[in-house]
Amino acid sequence: METQTPLTRSKRHFKIKHLPELLATAGKNWFNNDPFEKSAIVAYYSILSLPALIIIILNVVGSIWGRDIVRGELLDEISKAIGRDTAESIRLMLVDKGDAPTSIFANSIGIATLVYGATGVFFQIQNMLDKIWDAAPNTTNGILATIIGRFKSFGFILIIGFLLLISFVLTSVLSTFGKNLSRFLSDYFLDALYIFDIVISLSFIYVLFAMMFKLLPNASIPWRAVRIGAALTSLLFVGGKYVLAIYFREMQPGSTYGAAGSIILIMLWVSYTSLILFFGAHFTKAYSEKYLRLG
Repeated sequence: METQTPLTRSKRHFKIKHLPELLATAGKNWFNNDPFEKSAIVAYYSILSLPALIIIILNVVGSIWGRDIVRGELLDEISKAIGRDTAESIRLMLVDKGDAPTSIFANSIGIATLVYGATGVFFQIQNMLDKIWDAAPNTTNGILATIIGRFKSFGFILIIGFLLLISFVLTSVLSTFGKNLSRFLSDYFLDALYIFDIVISLSFIYVLFAMMFKLLPNASIPWRAVRIGAALTSLLFVGGKYVLAIYFREMQPGSTYGAAGSIILIMLWVSYTSLILFFGAHFTKAYSEKYLRLG
């Protein structure tokens, strides 16, 4: 009677000398998978989703931290990344038009529309990640799969809100602590607080990418691969964010498009983020195939 040997994971471990091979494999697969077309699709849906997405985050996080404070923090971050004009355009999207009474039915329709619009961009990202991992929906019912995907996307929005809340609180605490004690602390300690603030921001970006790689696709992605892929994606994202900020500030590409300049800048920024995200997903897959194969 033959005995079956249980499947075990490969014992190979990551080494720095393997990095060029992994990057080359990820880059080849990324380029062959039409990344610019996919990033353009995500950028288009981001324009449709942005107002609803920000409103939901404002309501979720603002109910705990304060709506005005959260609005100010969000617009400040947007201003740093894309510019003041774009942040001002987004602020105008969020201006309350009044408190006219509406019916329960109208409110229900409004909330449903808001949720559907806000989840659009993450629903598209999920579809793209599923294609990268060759993952099929968990159900053969197309309508049911869409509903499940939308609920998953909405849950991800709540995760973003939670991470933003923690980030805002910690940043505010560090800022207040540094200002109040700046007269008594050395410059070295203040620089350490600034670096710690950057580390916190980078950590939340890392968690965000890790959650996207792990939770959005309809595939079982090993945490070991997710950790490595999210780390690389976070570093590329942060580095590119500063480069883009300089490019937007110095070259002002949105000025060519007049009143539509803010929309163009948002689409450019989201397109870049999507390109990085998809490259990170391909790198995660390349890492998984190289080190975590069964056999």
